[in-house]
Amino acid sequence: MRSGKVLLGVLAGVATGAVIGILFASDKGTNTRKKIFKYGDNYVAELKSRFDDFLDTITEKYESAKGDANNLIEKGKSRTEQVKDDVKNAVHEKVSYR
Repeated sequence: MRSGKVLLGVLAGVATGAVIGILFASDKGTNTRKKIFKYGDNYVAELKSRFDDFLDTITEKYESAKGDANNLIEKGKSRTEQVKDDVKNAVHEKVSYR
């Protein structure tokens, strides 16, 4: 959840800065538009980079959790087989002992 809050904060800061910059600009409208497009492209590239990093992190965590789950499943299967064998042996010993 922290990454989402950080991303939201960055977006809010970018939007606020852009609006304040436009309102207090002393430049001509055409120059201001050029600057907006230039900075907009930079912001889009930065956001895309951060989003890609975020996706990479999520993917890594998913793969790690998936591996952990698979390991846990294998341990469970192994333990189940062990318990099954122990029960069979115990029953066999009781039956043979009589």
